[in-house]
Amino acid sequence: MKPLRTEVVIIGAGIVGAMCAYYVNRAGLKAIVIDRGTVASGTTGAGEGNIMVSDKSPGPELELALKSRDMWFEVAQDLGNEFELVAKGGLAVSRGDASSLFELSNSQSVAGVQTKRVGASEIQELEPFISKAIQNGVHYPQDAQCQPMLAAAHILRQLQRRGLEFIGHQEVLKIERKSENLTVRTSTLEIQSDFVVNAAGTWAGEIARLAGSELPIMPRRGFILVTAPLPKYVNHKVYDSDYVDNVASSDADLQTSTVIEGTQSGTILIGASRERVGFDKSISVSVIQRLARQATSLFPILAGAQLLRVYNGFRPYSPDHLPVIGADSLIPGLYHCAGHEGAGIGLSAGSGKVIAQLIKNETPIVNPEPFSPARFQMAYL
Repeated sequence: MKPLRTEVVIIGAGIVGAMCAYYVNRAGLKAIVIDRGTVASGTTGAGEGNIMVSDKSPGPELELALKSRDMWFEVAQDLGNEFELVAKGGLAVSRGDASSLFELSNSQSVAGVQTKRVGASEIQELEPFISKAIQNGVHYPQDAQCQPMLAAAHILRQLQRRGLEFIGHQEVLKIERKSENLTVRTSTLEIQSDFVVNAAGTWAGEIARLAGSELPIMPRRGFILVTAPLPKYVNHKVYDSDYVDNVASSDADLQTSTVIEGTQSGTILIGASRERVGFDKSISVSVIQRLARQATSLFPILAGAQLLRVYNGFRPYSPDHLPVIGADSLIPGLYHCAGHEGAGIGLSAGSGKVIAQLIKNETPIVNPEPFSPARFQMAYL
């Protein structure tokens, strides 16, 4: 087998891998993207397309989210918006005491997030079909949405015209360092490179181990309900304020909070659930019923909607809820870009840019230290 040679191998053809490829390409580096399946066949294919700043507390992740949100629109301008990217805005609502929601929005506003408190009448103007019991909320105009599978596919397709090579159905068997090179061995290929980027999502821990390193990335299962096409009943991404708490929770048990948004095709997406059950892909009727009840209590008009399908996927979860972005502490030349949990689509552009800047030894757009793999690898040094 004659080995292929490139400067960067990117493992993972989801949206994080695609954005890494985009910025590596922009940096002038030759790259090959591989995936054990096809484009967006993992977490990206089970995503809603969230590009959110509203669900993050002030800190490193919010700083990255703000930059990444704007970069998404720059990518769309460069490559063409063929993936339904729209700044639809978000609406976080409170069904009771709104003090914690308003406290969060105040701190977010100081950090650069556009926020506006809204009462019952303004909420009805924003969302005419929402329950009239909703009295308080916060409008976040920066929140955006895309079709994530289309985004990953479009980005990689456009990059192939710029010299990128994509090879699917390549399961990584081993990553070895010899002299100055890293060699990625798959079921049918041997690829030599200067750098390897692990963008394998939920399976990033497995890829790290194949290279002789460690990364504590775990799967967190979530369900999405998709209605049949409907009139435009939902204008924004609308969610209960406890959604933010659920995202930040480390609880392994089932948690659900209402998240509802429409798509350009007319379907309505309903979530969100979180639970740590390993890689169990089975369908849970009780979770589906709970999500449906919560959705119809927020938008009563959805009570008569027909479900088109239900699907689940695994979010790549790290113990401290921050993504892992940066150089491996144990294996020179190996970089990780994973562990974004449910924020991978929104954070992908900024994450990919940081990876390319670190590889090129440039100053990153954000301080990379909070995201460094070293925080989980110090015990192995």
